[in-house]
Amino acid sequence: MVISDSNTRNGLHHAYIALGSNLGRREKNITAALSSLESTREIETIRVSPLYETPAEGGPADQPDFINGVVHLRTSLSAERLLALCQRIEDLLGRQRSVHWGPRTIDLDLLAFDDEIHSEPNLTLPHPMMHERHFVMKPLADIAPDWVHPILGETARSILEGLGRRDWMKDLDD
Repeated sequence: MVISDSNTRNGLHHAYIALGSNLGRREKNITAALSSLESTREIETIRVSPLYETPAEGGPADQPDFINGVVHLRTSLSAERLLALCQRIEDLLGRQRSVHWGPRTIDLDLLAFDDEIHSEPNLTLPHPMMHERHFVMKPLADIAPDWVHPILGETARSILEGLGRRDWMKDLDD
């Protein structure tokens, strides 16, 4: 099922992608993923958030800390094609999918695509857990504080405020 009251103009869509890495050269992995997205002809980078270092949430205990950020893109790709591109970039950068929520060289999550609501086995939009994750909402609110969650009807800033302050997040740009 797809529901959209899309504000797409000229066939271009706005998308937000979360970037995360907790294996290898984490910042380099994020930079490589961003470069891969930016080198795609159908994608224009609008804004990239600061990067934050955060403890791993969920998954196996004793994982290394993550570096997380969010990128705002404009694209002519469909949501499905953008998701497939993200998965190809993950594969090219050595992502192994052996342990659910386990350590990874790179993780690219399609958070939102215009104001579309998808509920399909291979694609759920907006990301079903984004509003519960401080490590997603903080960088999103940094670059798009007035973005409105199409299901909750709340802005990124409001959702972040509802999550409370997280002193364990380290801004790597400070």
